[in-house]
Amino acid sequence: MKTVLFCQNPYAFGILEPIMEVLKEKNFPYLWFVKETIKKQFPFQNESFTSDMKEVKEFKSDVIFVPGNEVPYYLRGLKVQIFHGLAGEKKGHFRIRHYFDLYLTQGPYFTKRFLELKQQFKNFDVLETGWSKLDIYGKELHKYDTVKKQLLLKHKAKKIVLYAPTFSPSLTSASFLIEEFKKLSKQNEYLILIKFHDLMAVELIEKYKQLAKTTANIIFEEERNIIKFLLMADIMISDTSSVVYEFLLLNKPVITFKSSSKNIEWEDSNVYNNLLEKVKSNLKEDNYKEKRLKIVQQYHPYNDGKSSLRMVKACLKYISENGVPEKRKLSFLRKLKIHKIFGK
Repeated sequence: MKTVLFCQNPYAFGILEPIMEVLKEKNFPYLWFVKETIKKQFPFQNESFTSDMKEVKEFKSDVIFVPGNEVPYYLRGLKVQIFHGLAGEKKGHFRIRHYFDLYLTQGPYFTKRFLELKQQFKNFDVLETGWSKLDIYGKELHKYDTVKKQLLLKHKAKKIVLYAPTFSPSLTSASFLIEEFKKLSKQNEYLILIKFHDLMAVELIEKYKQLAKTTANIIFEEERNIIKFLLMADIMISDTSSVVYEFLLLNKPVITFKSSSKNIEWEDSNVYNNLLEKVKSNLKEDNYKEKRLKIVQQYHPYNDGKSSLRMVKACLKYISENGVPEKRKLSFLRKLKIHKIFGK
């Protein structure tokens, strides 16, 4: 099975890496497509990759795994949507753009919705596999325990607080919480890690970098894969970011500010204050522990670390039953959009 791992944004690297490992184990040939603008950020420089769509065409893939919203209709291969987050309430998550033959869903909440859409559009299939990015939860849950211990010792802290807001200007809490983090940082028992999305506004990035430079127990993290920090953190602060759900699956407390989620099973505040009190109470009492289990069961009930394997097997099964699509039928306007993004 010849496979293309299709990357338009840096967040795709961590989602597709576990699939790459499965392909390696099975000795299946694969090629990374990495958009030219993010090529310098690609972490697997020794792997086979290209930014040239002509090379992707010539590769003649059987399967294309896509954690983004678009993929060229003219490429050979089963076009597979594997998603870049777990936030079903975000605009566009359930939008059918007609680029994909197969949707591999993370859990029952998503599967139900996409099966309903399948009945409506009748031009794609849906299978529930779990999400490749979270395989590490089943395989290497304690991978960063030593790193965490060393960090806490170095900063003489007891708990790690992770701040991971969304970048969306209308939804982000980053503009309103700087003073709250200054107050929280005065409590030396907390080490605060700031992890921003790649698309966060530059002026906010600079403000928080400056805060970290002048505050001993605040670290602005540049490393792209957020999984490391999710595993190390004891509590997370956020807003309407899909990473909230990734953290909840670890059964640890979350505090959000003005979240637009429809399934809030954690503490959410409508005002940007009292962060210190909220952190203390959630770490001490953790009143939402039972409610979080509802999210786990509906959003991602797989903890065996084998979602990537299920994804690969699902594609093999589809191809054996339906063959390899040579291209995908699209409307004229959809074709124009693809030409604009990727060329003809």
